[in-house]
Amino acid sequence: MNGLLMIFGLLGGLAGILASVALWSPRRVWVKIGVLGVVAVFLPAGYFGLLEMLSRPKPAGLELARLNLAEATVLGSRMEEDKAIYLWLGMPGVEEPRAYTLPWDETLARQLRGAERESEDSGVPVKMRKPFESSVDEREKVFYAAPPPPPPEKARPSENPLHFQGSQEAAGG
Repeated sequence: MNGLLMIFGLLGGLAGILASVALWSPRRVWVKIGVLGVVAVFLPAGYFGLLEMLSRPKPAGLELARLNLAEATVLGSRMEEDKAIYLWLGMPGVEEPRAYTLPWDETLARQLRGAERESEDSGVPVKMRKPFESSVDEREKVFYAAPPPPPPEKARPSENPLHFQGSQEAAGG
């Protein structure tokens, strides 16, 4: 929400600068009143427009801030055939998940469904490789089930509580 207030503050500041330039210019009074009216309508329209955009998924092709992100975790998905693939992504360095939309692609949809099935079977999350890169190698899978975590390391013989220390000494001596 802080980002929204920052963007709205920037819009309000720019609208204020433009309004002050228009008011101090040598124009007729009705032009100056018209400019104030436009600014008065622009600020609430901009605010409600920003609020409306918050509730919609962002097209993945428009993401610029995380363009070089290597992978993201798919937290949820919904597909509408011949329309779009909707994703809810968790990304490293970002506290809250973000909603994105991809244009419909049957190959990507099949990959996503397959990765979701694999992840349900093995209990690992679904990952998305290069989520915001438009030129992904078609031979490389975009969606995949994350590899299972490695098993815990085995305890060294000296740390193993079931290992009797005297057995080695008795065998050697």
